[in-house]
Amino acid sequence: MMGWLAVVSVMLGIFAIVTTEILPIGLLTSIGSSFTISDGMAGLMMTMPGFLAAIAAPLVTAATARFDRRVMLCVFMLLLALANFLAAAASNYWLVLTSRIMVGITIGGFWSIGAGLAERLVPPASVGRATAVIFSAVPLGSVLGVPTGTLIGDLAGWRTAFTVMGTLTVGVLVMLLLLVPPLPPVQATRLGVLSGMLRSVKTRFALLLTFLVVLAHFGTYTYVTPFLEQVTHASGGLITTFLLLYGAAGILGNFLGGAWVARYPRTVFGLAAGLIATVTLLLPALGCWEVGAVILLIVWGIAYGAVPVASQTWFSKAAPHAPEAATVLFTASFQATFSIGALVGGVILDRTSPSAVMLLGGCTAALMVLAVGARFAERFPGPDRKEQS
Repeated sequence: MMGWLAVVSVMLGIFAIVTTEILPIGLLTSIGSSFTISDGMAGLMMTMPGFLAAIAAPLVTAATARFDRRVMLCVFMLLLALANFLAAAASNYWLVLTSRIMVGITIGGFWSIGAGLAERLVPPASVGRATAVIFSAVPLGSVLGVPTGTLIGDLAGWRTAFTVMGTLTVGVLVMLLLLVPPLPPVQATRLGVLSGMLRSVKTRFALLLTFLVVLAHFGTYTYVTPFLEQVTHASGGLITTFLLLYGAAGILGNFLGGAWVARYPRTVFGLAAGLIATVTLLLPALGCWEVGAVILLIVWGIAYGAVPVASQTWFSKAAPHAPEAATVLFTASFQATFSIGALVGGVILDRTSPSAVMLLGGCTAALMVLAVGARFAERFPGPDRKEQS
C-alpha cells in the first residue's frame, strides 16, 4: 500500500511540474498584456523551461547520481514551489523568465529521476500499471491543471494562478517527504553512458521521431489560445472549456496508447503523429467554427495523449540495460524539442498568423509519419522488431 502511495506522490510531483510548465498556454495573452509584450515574446515562457530542462536532465542527474533519489525529488519540488511564487510576485517580465529557468531545472532533474522509479516502489507484477499511473500526470496536467489555471486567471488574475500552483507544489513536497521511502542510488548515470547510447541507431531513431512529433505539437499547441481568439473568435470561458475537453481526451489517449504501445510501438507512434498532422492542417479551415474547433481539439488531445508514453517506450526499448539513462535522454530530447517548437511557433506567429503556425506544424507531423513509414519498410531499425503490421 505504501508503495502505491509513493507512486501517487511521484505522479503528483510530475503533475505539478507539467501544469506549471504549460500553465502559460492558457494565460499567454493576459501575461503578455500585463507587461506590454507580443504573444510571440510571451511564448518565451514556454521556451525557457524546455531549454533548461534539456541541459539539466543529463547534467543534474549525473551530478546527483550518488545522492538519495528521494532527497533529490524533494529538493526539486521545493525549487518548483519557489519558482511559482516568484512568477506570481514578478514586477517585470525578466523575473517571470527567471522563474521559468528554475522550472526548467526542476523538470530536467525530477522527471529524469521520477519517471523511472516505478520498479523500485511496487512489486514487479505491478510495474507496468505504476508506470502508467506516473505518466498519467502528463494529460492530467492538461485536463485539470491548464483549464483550471486559465479559469483562475480569468476570475482572479494570472498571478493568483501561479500562487495557487505554488501552494499545491508545497503540498506535494510534504507528500514526498512522508510517503516516499529512502531510495539510495542503485546505478549511477554517468555522462559516458549517455554518450554511448547516442551511438546506437535505435536511440538515434527514437530521437528523430520524438523531435518531429514534439516540434509539431508544441509549435502549434503553445499558440492555440491566440488561434481560438483570433480565428475561432471564442470567448475566454469557451476557450477554457475547449482546453478542458482537449485535456480529457488526452487522458483517454494516454491510457489507450499505454495499453497498445508495448506490442505495437510503431503503429501507436505513427498513428498519433498522423492524427496531429490531420488536425493541425484542418484547423485553419474548420477551426473558424466553434463546433469544428472543438471536434478537432478532442481528436488532437487523444493523439497527443499517446505521444509521451510512446516516446518513452521507444527510448526504453532502445536501451533496456540502462533505464534511468534512457529516461534522461527521453526527458532531454522531449524538453529541448518542446522549447524549440514554442520558439519557432512564436517567431512564425509574430510574422504571419495563427493559421500559418498550424499549417507548418501539420507538415512537420506529416514528416514524422513518413519517418515511421520508412521504418515500416525496414529502412531503419526500431526498438521492437516483432511488430510487422
